[in-house]
Amino acid sequence: MDFNFENLDVYKKAVDFVSHIYLLTKSFPKNEVFGLTSQLRRAAVSISLNIAEGSARTKKDFSRFIDMSRGSIFECTTVLQIALQQNYIKKNTFKQCKEYLIEMSKMLNGLKRSIK
Repeated sequence: MDFNFENLDVYKKAVDFVSHIYLLTKSFPKNEVFGLTSQLRRAAVSISLNIAEGSARTKKDFSRFIDMSRGSIFECTTVLQIALQQNYIKKNTFKQCKEYLIEMSKMLNGLKRSIK
């Protein structure tokens, strides 16, 4: 038996993104383990967690949880920009991640419109 949120494409994409971020942050400097590494991982995980938790709530609450997921997307974008500035990631890696985040943001906008 699946929970409804597990069938959402944006949820699946968000979970896949977490795997990518965990792999990516393994190469971050050890002194960032409690800094950017932790911040980026928590923000990435938060995207899918808010979708899952929100799906069990009212439509109004779900809409707020979708907004929180989008906030986590913006947080990931910012941390990735900082990682790029610090030369922890390459420009093409940043670009790929940002495109993925933009796509998830658009999907969340569509999901939000569909639940109203």
